[in-house]
Amino acid sequence: MILSEGPVPDRIGIAISTYNGPITAPMRDAAVRVLETAGVGDIPIFEVPGALELPVAALALIRKLDCAGVIAIGAVIKGETDHYEHVSREATRGIADVALQTGRPVANALLTVHEYDHAVERSLPGPGNKGGEAASAVLAVTRRLASL
Repeated sequence: MILSEGPVPDRIGIAISTYNGPITAPMRDAAVRVLETAGVGDIPIFEVPGALELPVAALALIRKLDCAGVIAIGAVIKGETDHYEHVSREATRGIADVALQTGRPVANALLTVHEYDHAVERSLPGPGNKGGEAASAVLAVTRRLASL
């Protein structure tokens, strides 16, 4: 059964890591543009220091502000230690856990890349911007859930 698009949600939140801000800020901007273009009226933005704090921010946006969905934006870039693997894995797991706990979509726009240039490519304005892609995904899922 194909579901109709459903109504545009009133509120979709953005949880964003300020670490690697030159990467995450353009992703946030692209996400906001997609949501505003779709007609989302309220887009609360919750800034956190790093990727590991994204799940708790997403959970707060859903529980405290009743967001229909959340876009989690961050960038983890491989360095010389294993820290990259731990942060990437745990942040990703936490983002998925919030969606499953709340029954609301949390789009994962957490870049996990080996090279800084790879993150830049995924944050540039245009169709490949992962913040914009995540906004489109969370918007589609919230609208479909509302039509159930």
